[in-house]
Amino acid sequence: MRFFLINDRFQELSGWPEKAPADGFVWVTMGRREFEVNLGDVQAHLQRLAGGALVDLHVADLLNPQLPSQFDYTSWYDLMVFRRLAAGARTERMFLDESTGTASSARQALASIDTSPMGLAVFDRLLLTVHPADCAVHEFFVNRMHQMAQGRENATDLRGSASRLPPSAADLMLRIVNHMVDSYLDLRRLLTRQFGYLQQELLGSRSSRFTNWQALLESRNALHLLEDTCEDQRSAIQEWIDALDEWPTPPDPSAAREREVLRVRSRDVHEHIERVLSHVRRLESSAESAVQMHFSAQGSRTNEIMRTLTVLTAIFLPLNLITGIFGMNFDSLPLIHEGAGFWIAVMLMLGVGLGLVWLFWRKRYLSDD
Repeated sequence: MRFFLINDRFQELSGWPEKAPADGFVWVTMGRREFEVNLGDVQAHLQRLAGGALVDLHVADLLNPQLPSQFDYTSWYDLMVFRRLAAGARTERMFLDESTGTASSARQALASIDTSPMGLAVFDRLLLTVHPADCAVHEFFVNRMHQMAQGRENATDLRGSASRLPPSAADLMLRIVNHMVDSYLDLRRLLTRQFGYLQQELLGSRSSRFTNWQALLESRNALHLLEDTCEDQRSAIQEWIDALDEWPTPPDPSAAREREVLRVRSRDVHEHIERVLSHVRRLESSAESAVQMHFSAQGSRTNEIMRTLTVLTAIFLPLNLITGIFGMNFDSLPLIHEGAGFWIAVMLMLGVGLGLVWLFWRKRYLSDD
């Protein structure tokens, strides 16, 4: 459990503050297991600092590792549960090498995307984040805001605008959510490349039988899961935007400007989620197209085989007719008593065969173009 005071500077606290800050807000971040163990202490401090504790249903949501992205609110805080899209623990190197890749690495890349939920409770002067184990999001923000507070960044903040610390708990919540969405945007180029390896194996199996159907099914299921996750994220952010529009307009001009910045950041997060959702759907469409192209190629190859067999059958059918006629048990057949009759029949069959081959070649029955 870590505590930070954010106002005109960024400092780490040794524990819960005695009272809510008059200027700025307190950021409390902890793991899900730590939150569960210290739930009573956390609720007591929230009641003292924020004027209200977490509702029991929201506590269950924060402790649920399978909960989809969603938004809910009360009169004293807002709750955002957001599933992240990032490389899983100890799989980052898989997304860094773009020079090589196989169908197996494509399966691992899709399966290693971490969609663990992170809970954020937004009070007026306090932000509580409950994250899964080995979560790099809060460490990223702690280090980044330390750099910002110490002036190590030259006029750039977390998203590239004017360098300043978050003015409110809601602002920091949106930055965290935006970072989780953009983590997938950082992965999408290589993810597209690695998923392409599986498609190349599928389309390159024209001369050999494609047997990696299980990998293709698992990859498509992973894409469906990503699509569902993105749709839940979009719904949660849209509900937050709708709730933000219902907040009363502050009389202070500076507070009104901060409210407008929150709306801008919210729309930016929503637009980024739309980009992720569009990319996932393009991958799904590409996978469907690859499957259709595979079966079209197999059908074309089958048609070529059937055309070859049909031509051979058409060539040998007249020859079979000739051999059938001369194989009849009649004594008065032409050429039957001639010494050169056999060779005349062979030449006749050869001429008929060559004539049919020439005819089929002129009709382009034997050519691909």
